[in-house]
Amino acid sequence: MAGTYLRNSWYVAAWSREIADKPFARTMLDEDIVLYRGADGAVAALEDRCPHRHLPLSMGSVTPAGLQCGYHGLVMGGDGRCVSVPSQQAAPPNARVKAYVVVERYGWVWVWMGAAENADPALIPDFGLLDSAEHAAVGKTNRVACDYRLVTDNLMDLSHVGYVHTSTIGNAAFGEKGKLTVQRTEHGVSATRLVPDVPPPPLYVKSGVLPEGKNLDRWSTMQYLAPSCVIIHTGGAEVGTGALEGKYKHGLNLWVMNAMTPETSTTTNYFWASVRAHALGDAAADTLFFEGVGAAFEEDRIVLEAQQRVLDKRGDSWAVAFRGDAAAVESRRVLDRRIAEEQTAAAVQAHAAE
Repeated sequence: MAGTYLRNSWYVAAWSREIADKPFARTMLDEDIVLYRGADGAVAALEDRCPHRHLPLSMGSVTPAGLQCGYHGLVMGGDGRCVSVPSQQAAPPNARVKAYVVVERYGWVWVWMGAAENADPALIPDFGLLDSAEHAAVGKTNRVACDYRLVTDNLMDLSHVGYVHTSTIGNAAFGEKGKLTVQRTEHGVSATRLVPDVPPPPLYVKSGVLPEGKNLDRWSTMQYLAPSCVIIHTGGAEVGTGALEGKYKHGLNLWVMNAMTPETSTTTNYFWASVRAHALGDAAADTLFFEGVGAAFEEDRIVLEAQQRVLDKRGDSWAVAFRGDAAAVESRRVLDRRIAEEQTAAAVQAHAAE
């Protein structure tokens, strides 16, 4: 499925906390990868295949020297080269597998899926709120049986919140009254959705931050960072107190950090975190937002997987589009253009090498 992936990009492979003393298997962009933490504490990522007889290296074990295959005991170093063979003194020079460039940042393990020489850590999206001392973050990974682009569509078009998430973060008024503005940015698409004078949704009521019994002016700003990250700043404040003019500090402010890593063309590992600037160190608030946002994303999962099952049978189309689709459609255009540019450059390079 080369046509659906941008390969020269960083993708989240795992939470840092998940990579400990055992190999960790992950499929990314249809490539089977194994991650492990070496003796120096750094994470390495290799093709999940022993170069000898092709057993997945994730079925082996981590040793001080590297990752040991569970079949014949070959030890592979973080650069993808075999460093030892128990049955002989020297390792064959061709005993090697693909190694990936890895960076740990913001509590996530990022893997560069393209050519190693193009890997630039400066291109990793800014998710600095995840490890900010002035914010609290809770999150997890959802595996969703759908195309990763459907998750991006879902996050960039929040009109669905008024219908899918009535038990958590939305209500019908939110879906009906929103005003959307969209613009291109250097790295993707920015969209703002303002919703005046609506009742607070269940999660907002439970937060204890907002005045009881009052309607809210709500906002959501969505930043799409191609190919597959979305940062959302959302919240609400009492009607008429300035939220619609960009005055947010006195209201309930939440940030939702989203990184969608395609596993295959129809499955996605969706890394998300809910971030807040209030009730720091409050375990009850951690639980409230972890469970509340998690429940909303479970509602999304049900919809997205049902949508994918239909698309598997009939294919996708934007023949029927609404004004509320503008941010999602523009995000697709950005991604399609970048993929086409990458593939054209690869074709030119291949032709020149002939």
